[in-house]
Amino acid sequence: MILKLLVVTAVAMLPVIELRGAIPIAAGIGVPVIPALIAAMIGNLLPMPLIFLFAQSLLHKGTESKIEWIQKICNFFIHKGKKGGKKLQEKSERSVYLALLFFVGIPLPGTGAWTGTLAASFLDLDFKKSMTVVACGTLMAGLIMLAISFGVFDLLF
Repeated sequence: MILKLLVVTAVAMLPVIELRGAIPIAAGIGVPVIPALIAAMIGNLLPMPLIFLFAQSLLHKGTESKIEWIQKICNFFIHKGKKGGKKLQEKSERSVYLALLFFVGIPLPGTGAWTGTLAASFLDLDFKKSMTVVACGTLMAGLIMLAISFGVFDLLF
């Protein structure tokens, strides 16, 4: 069981895949619901402080690399972070943090903790508030993915 939980945690740490991919994998390999959620949450949230604090500067340095594929990757993530930040600002009539919560919490392609945290960083949002909101959004996405992956009836009955 520990190996399965480590797999779920590791998969949840990956950009793009994140918790949205880790929970269906957990369901597929027979991890129980609560341990699946906890392992996926831990894996998805572990990189977030590093992304918030260091990603911008690393990405900008990467755009100056002499290696073309590194430049392309860094430019892709800068574009993704700025685009995510712009979406948050456009959708945040009341609060950018509420928009961040739903951006991270609704499991759609192109959204999630990685993009949300990167967008919060590009918007120069407060670190503690952003990490709290990203954690809550990750929990929301996790519960939605549990309902989809394990089946609503399996979770309720």
